[in-house]
Parts: sequence; C-alpha cells; structure tokens
Amino acid sequence: MSSPSNLLASFDLHGLKLANRIVMAPMTRARAGIERLPNRLMAEYYAQRSSAGLIISEATSISEQGNGWNESPGIYTEEMVAAWKLVTAAVHAKGGKIFLQLWHCGRASHSSFHDGKPAVAPSPVRLNAEYIATPKGKAATETPRALETDEIPAVVADYRNAALRAQAAGFDGVEVHAANGYLPDQFLQSKTNHRTDAYGGSIERRYRFLHEIVHAICEVLPSDRVGVRLSPNGSFNDMGSPDFRQQYTYVAEQLNQFGLAYLHVMDGLGFGFHELGEPMTLSDFRKVFNGPLMGNCGYTQASAEAAIAAGHADLIAFGRPFISNPDLVERFRQHIPLSPDADVADWYSPTGAKGYTDFPVLASA
Repeated sequence: MSSPSNLLASFDLHGLKLANRIVMAPMTRARAGIERLPNRLMAEYYAQRSSAGLIISEATSISEQGNGWNESPGIYTEEMVAAWKLVTAAVHAKGGKIFLQLWHCGRASHSSFHDGKPAVAPSPVRLNAEYIATPKGKAATETPRALETDEIPAVVADYRNAALRAQAAGFDGVEVHAANGYLPDQFLQSKTNHRTDAYGGSIERRYRFLHEIVHAICEVLPSDRVGVRLSPNGSFNDMGSPDFRQQYTYVAEQLNQFGLAYLHVMDGLGFGFHELGEPMTLSDFRKVFNGPLMGNCGYTQASAEAAIAAGHADLIAFGRPFISNPDLVERFRQHIPLSPDADVADWYSPTGAKGYTDFPVLASA
C-alpha cells in the first residue's frame, strides 16, 4: 500500500481551502493581443488547469509604464478588469482558486513600449542581454532612466490600484512579482540599485520600495490574500548580487511581519544561477518566515513530495509541466507519465490555441 501523498492533500491557506498543494506557477504566454486584454482563449487555458490547488496568473502589468513584454495582459483600466472577469469566472466555475501576479518590468523594457521614452529603474544600469523583444522586433537593450525619489509614491500607488482592480475582477488574491529582475527586484539588489537616497545604499533601504508596495496593498486587501515572489538565486534578466544572502534573509524577515498569504521562493536553479555563493534554500527561508512557504523551479512530483514531507515547503509551484499537461494534478494522482514539453516556439508567441489550449488530457481527468 502506497503512503498518502502530501502534495495531493488539501491545504488551508488562511481560510482559502485549496484542493491540493500543487500551484500553477505564473507563466507569461503572450495571448492578450496588442490591447493587453484577457480573452476567451485565456479563460479556457486557465480553466483547463483549474484542478491546481492554486493558480497564479501570468505576470500582469500594473500600468503602462510597467509594460515590457509584447501582448502580455494589463490590469490598469476598467476594460481590463471586465476582461479578466472572463478568466476568474471560468476558473471559479470549475472550483479553482486564482491569484493575479502584479508586474512592473522596470529596466527589462524598452523605449518602444513607452512612446520613445526610456524605461525606468532604480538606477541607470543597462541590462546586459543580447537583445530585447519590442513591438518593433528585436532591439538592443537601453540604459533606463532612474526614478526620481518623488516619483516612487506614484508607482507604489499603481500597485495599490492594481490590487483593487484585481479584487474587482474576481481574483482570490494577488502576488507581487519581486523576482526575476523586474522592478522590485531591481530595487532589492545591489547590482542594479546604486541609489544614495532613502531607497538605496544599504540592505534596509533597498528593501524600502518593496515594503511600501506590500504595505499599500495590505491597506486595501487582507494581508493573507497577498503573496510575494522572490528569486534569490536567479540570474534571469542579468541579475545576481554578492550580498544576496544577507539581502533576501532581511527581506524575508521583514515580510514575515505582514501575515502574508505566502512567500513564493524560486529556490531551484533551473532558471539560471548567478553563482555568487551557496544558493539559498527553502530551509533558509523557513528559519525567518513563519507563514506558508512555496517552492518553485524544476520540481518533480517526487522532489515536491519530499520538500513538503521534510517541512521545507507547504506548497510547490510547477510551471513548464502545466503547459503541456493541463491535467497535471490527475497525472500525479495516477502516477501517469507527463506529456512531452511543449515546443518552445509556442511558449510566448501569439500563436492562438496552438501550444496553448490544444494539449490532450486523460479521459478520467
């Protein structure tokens, strides 16, 4: 007789009953069109995967200034709110739960997204990358403009307003994307934050921007419906700082005081590792964060079960496996092999249903 599955067990997320501990990780899929409006195809895509205990939506721009990815969705107009209702209604109709991930690209953007104006960042530090995909095709990266100190409250207000709109759109909560080299992560890291004002120059001051974002959101949403995502080990978007262990330990300690829904840590190294020290693990975060802890990046069913059994994580997020396995939960339940990975060319390209909603599912799912 096999032992009961920790991964498939239900989980009480501060009163939000999750059917299992499997989370669908946020994945940009670029199907929202140039208007950045969610649509029926996107609703179908998320509904197909609603057996996950929790879905975290693809990264969603909080403002026009935050845009930096072609045909990704937004949450900064009432029209966008109405469009997202298609998605939340479809997920809820199947008994699923879904959080909206709030996104500002910062320097990982281009002037083509902003009527010729440079992208903004904590400091004018150019992203070292071969190119960036823009509305006009591939282009060289550019040096961003440093946000003025008196501009930062308006960006924080954009996060607050986006959270309110997410609530109006029917989401069960929100996640602040403070990972993968996007704006909050750029403020956290000494590599990209060279400021000398109240938002830079020390571990404590580099955290201030994220603190203000989370505090503002928690003024309008219950704190236990707000998650935060971090990527302490990641090199994506040209990130990685020598003091990363001290920085992210401090961040987790401070976030612990909010009573958040969860802390989402990309502890796996499959998305790139900066190799600036020993990678941070979930057990490192467990020492300083008392709330629900979510692991992510490269997990298999077996390694996810082990992480939960060891007490290192409460939830495990899966990304790529959910692309070609909308019935991932059922496949785990029946120990059935996963479908092959989807064609990379279909991950982000606006190719409609192909490589998006056309994957077969088990007859019993």
